Amino acid sequence: MNFLNIDDLTREQLETVLTEAERLKAGETTADAMAGDTMAMIFEKPSTRTRVSFETGATQLGGHAIFLGPDDIHLGHGEPVKDTARALSRYVDVIMARVFDHADVEELGEYATVPVVNGLTDDAHPCQTLADLLTIREQFGGFDATVAWVGDGNNVCQSFVLGAAMVGLDVVVATPEAYSVDDAVLERAAELGGEPETTTDPEAAVDGADAVYTDVWVSMGEESEREEKLSVFESDGFRITEELLGDRPLLHCLPAHRGEEVTDAAIESDNAIVWDQAENRLHAQKGLLTYLLS
Repeated sequence: MNFLNIDDLTREQLETVLTEAERLKAGETTADAMAGDTMAMIFEKPSTRTRVSFETGATQLGGHAIFLGPDDIHLGHGEPVKDTARALSRYVDVIMARVFDHADVEELGEYATVPVVNGLTDDAHPCQTLADLLTIREQFGGFDATVAWVGDGNNVCQSFVLGAAMVGLDVVVATPEAYSVDDAVLERAAELGGEPETTTDPEAAVDGADAVYTDVWVSMGEESEREEKLSVFESDGFRITEELLGDRPLLHCLPAHRGEEVTDAAIESDNAIVWDQAENRLHAQKGLLTYLLS
């Protein structure tokens, strides 16, 4: 099976992946799920956490990972995506792709004969959601909590809303009106049993929340919108300050643009659990790879 969106897993499969991640993190399982296996890692977008966590995870599971950057592969440029999928499937046991266009991972998934994992697209970041849910379950002992998302309704937010719906985690999403979560994502969340609330008021979203989650206001590929987006988010009070955060745990998928979506003081405070969250990318992805290759 492929893992292109968080809801490609069933609730039971998601629980299995998270439980395996916890066991691997605690050293309770044998880390040989990728013994003799190779993972191709396609990167159109650079990333510290995605590359290091996947490459380290593959090694710890007894496997090997090959980095394929923009200068190493002809994905969609000189070779059709479907041909890349077919060729790589003859060499490797799993493909991870971090690309711009979500249609590219869908095409990889359609034509590959090995599992394809979405390491991030402009539409979704399901691997981040696995780490988010693992972190929240550790923090609260389960999912009986409310998380306020404050910021851009981007790919990370959209995957998180869907993942939260799957596990029964309450979410309140605060975004400027022009940068809200896609209606289709909210409809999918409802079909999964979730009831995410939406607002344009950051203070209203945080009031009553048990944790606060934010991400950058300007994602990779949106540089031309930078000045416009900064103006909107700053004027509407979407920056996470110590005052807005209060004593709630702070989540951020990183990298953080300190002074923009979050202050330095807030992310350096004792309330920030962003480093646990970053570490959990490794464990969650190891749990995922173990499941996909089992």
